[in-house]
Order: sequence, then structure tokens, then C-alpha cells
Amino acid sequence: MKKKIYVHVADDHKILIEGIIAVINTDEDIEIRDFSLTGKEVIDWFKNKENKADVLILDITMPVLDGFEVLKYFHEKRLDQKVIVLSSYDDIKIVQEVLKLGASGYISKNNAGEHIIKAIKAVAGGEQYFSNDIQNELIKALSGQRAKKGDMPEDFLFETLTDNEKHVLRLVARELSTGEIADRMNLSPHTVESYRKKLLKKLNVKNSVGLAMYAVKYKLV
Repeated sequence: MKKKIYVHVADDHKILIEGIIAVINTDEDIEIRDFSLTGKEVIDWFKNKENKADVLILDITMPVLDGFEVLKYFHEKRLDQKVIVLSSYDDIKIVQEVLKLGASGYISKNNAGEHIIKAIKAVAGGEQYFSNDIQNELIKALSGQRAKKGDMPEDFLFETLTDNEKHVLRLVARELSTGEIADRMNLSPHTVESYRKKLLKKLNVKNSVGLAMYAVKYKLV
């Protein structure tokens, strides 16, 4: 007898969850194991040792804790949980970020019906899976071509910054020079310049004024 694949679904829209469950229920090899409406509910569900799912279908934008924080939780706890991100956001930077955090697949919500069952079976079997639109942009990025800019949550870029990058951003906004920042952070000027270049690239701004505006927006100064 073929082993069932157990799936937990997490999204903040109940109607979407019901749609996903309806599609999944058309395949006898897959069985739903409950659902969550917030990131906190996801973590609480998996903390209960009686609850187990082979694959988690995870939205990015959820209340209380978002999908990134759920992935970070699994990553920090070293939990080998297979996750497929199902999102309305299609910017390749988001895809790359969730892959770094351990996700095994990414499907855009526009293509969910077509791909969800194939994705679950592939990821449960240890493979990665991406809907066609996402896969095409990943291939472009990997081959050095310019991937198109897609939709992303407004706070996404800021949330990807490390603590050191945020510290440098704060000091740049205060108009400290590279040498002064290096002294404050006990780093070499070369390292500070490297942080500055990374910030310009990550945040898609052209100069220190753009960095300062970002720091003000997110109340770092």
C-alpha cells in the first residue's frame, strides 16, 4: 500500500485554504493535516509533538508572525521540515531568500491549481519544485541574466538585512564617515565599504541619501 503524504496548509485567507484543500483532496495519495491562519499558529502546531506533516504549504504574508519568521524558526531549531511557499509575490529576491531559509519549493498563487499536487509529491520525495514562472526567473538569475522585478512585500528588503547591515545603515544616516563607522563598530574601513555596497545593492538605492531615507522610513534614526 502506498504511503500517504500528510500536508499542513498555512494562509491568512480561509477561502484560499479551502480552495487548496479541495484541489489536494482530488488526489488519494495526499491527506490534509489541519491548517493555520497565522505564522504563530503554524509554529504552535508543529511544537505539539503529536502533530506531524510531511509537507507544509506556507504563505509569506500572515499576521502575528509571517512566513519568513516561520522558516527562520525551523532553520534555527534545525528542524528538517519540508516547506513549499505559496505566494502572490513573485520577485526573485524573495524566492532566493526563502530558499536560503530552507524552503524546498515556491509556487505563485496564480498557478497554484496547476502545480500544487505535483509540488507536494516532488518535495515529499526530496526534490525541489517551482511553478513555471518562478523557474524561468530563477534560471535567468542563475545564468547571470536580469530577472524581472516582481511584486514583493513592502517590508521585505528591510527584513533581509543583518544586524550589522542595519547598524551601518543607521550610522550612514547619521552622516558618519567610513572611518568613523569603522571605529564605532570595530571594523576595518574596507569591511564598512563592503557593507555600504551591499546595502546599496540590496535596497536598490543609488547613494547615501537613498540609504538615509530608508533608515528614516524604518525608524533607525
